[in-house]
Amino acid sequence: MIGTRSLLFVGTLALAGCSLAPKTVLPTPPVPQSWPVGDAYLLQSEAALPVLSYKSIFTDARLQSLIDQALSGNRDLRVAYANVAAARAQVRVTRSGQFPELGVSAGAGYSDGGTGGGSGGGSGDFSLRGGITAFELDLFGKLANATEADRNRALGTEAASRTVRLALIADLADAWATYGADRDLLKIAEDTAANARESVRLTKARLDGGVAPRTDLRQAEQILATAEDSIAQQRTALAQDENLIRLLVGGDVDRTLLPASLTEVTPSVVALPAGVSSEILLRRPDVIEAEYGLRAANADIGVARAQLFPSISLTGLLGFASNALGSLFDSGSFSWSAGGDATAPIFDAGGRRAGVAVSEAQRDAALAGYEGAIQTAFREVADALAVQGTISERVRAAAANSEAAADTATLTDARYKGGVDSFLASLDAQRSLYSARRSEIGTQLLLVSTRIALFRALGGDSGAGTATP
Repeated sequence: MIGTRSLLFVGTLALAGCSLAPKTVLPTPPVPQSWPVGDAYLLQSEAALPVLSYKSIFTDARLQSLIDQALSGNRDLRVAYANVAAARAQVRVTRSGQFPELGVSAGAGYSDGGTGGGSGGGSGDFSLRGGITAFELDLFGKLANATEADRNRALGTEAASRTVRLALIADLADAWATYGADRDLLKIAEDTAANARESVRLTKARLDGGVAPRTDLRQAEQILATAEDSIAQQRTALAQDENLIRLLVGGDVDRTLLPASLTEVTPSVVALPAGVSSEILLRRPDVIEAEYGLRAANADIGVARAQLFPSISLTGLLGFASNALGSLFDSGSFSWSAGGDATAPIFDAGGRRAGVAVSEAQRDAALAGYEGAIQTAFREVADALAVQGTISERVRAAAANSEAAADTATLTDARYKGGVDSFLASLDAQRSLYSARRSEIGTQLLLVSTRIALFRALGGDSGAGTATP
């Protein structure tokens, strides 16, 4: 009899190891095997694209200091880390269902037998029991698959936290570069205002001398008012840049860590050469998150399928019971009991089968989401490479335009003072110079922003390690 029971127990445990979840098969990544080619990409085709930490990309010690501060103080990142901790804890909660729940109970009672008066005719009873209060045999892998699903969701949550971390670093670098550009734009506005004030002074003197008409003075005053308005706008922009940096960092910011101009920023943001296989995109945190979502959806199918089969629960108690505390642990006081309970669905109007269909549809949606995440990643990198492949030519053209506009403004002003050109021609030259200088700053900022965008699109911050619950 004992041998038969042992064989039955071993067989039950063997059944508990089966799973109804389909095997997870990741699709071939729907991305081209190489980056796009053409005139816009030729400059990016010769070197490998490494996966580097942010300190290798953003080399300025001031920006690195701000990033370190943000990684410890940013509230969105704290929320992401808390979500990871919660997801890991949920795995342990779900996994606990795979093991027996053990409990212990003790009791004592006394009755005087109805005699009253404390004559000693009473009786007592004492008990101490322990055992399995609830244990479901996981014959079809329902509990194991539920644990696997939650484990994959936890890994996906961890990948999502790295997405937040990567975005934080890139956003802070963008804000830092924008601050430097706005400092340059403020300097341009201040220089323009200074020249306009001098123009107003000279034009007023020419008006008083009967040489220039009043319209020249009023036009010069318009240029001055426009420049003063730009100064006010740029001061507002700088204050807003600081507010954004403060929000990203999660605290006060030392102004000595902010750049004085964009020329300090550009050489400190390293350009990323491209040419590596596009499979590098499989390292992006959002792609990893989508992959774990697909794995979790696959495990959910196993949980739903197991619901179609009987559920068997076991209970068991063993312990001691006695009518005297002193004899509670005598051999004759030992007792045990065991029981089992099985439930099986007979009719549920197709609810359980519909649950399987829901899980399979969710798996298909997760599969499409995984492929879509890869395709989106490829598009973002390709867009950044398209800009990076031609941005140096745009920077050169913008610098040449500024130089020509400055020379034109100087010559036109000299011709006006010499009585050759009208004041309107001089004003137009000043406006063109102002616009060209601002455009040059915008193009230089685009160069820096493109490098940051490529860092973000590749998901290449190797400093964000993975952690397995």
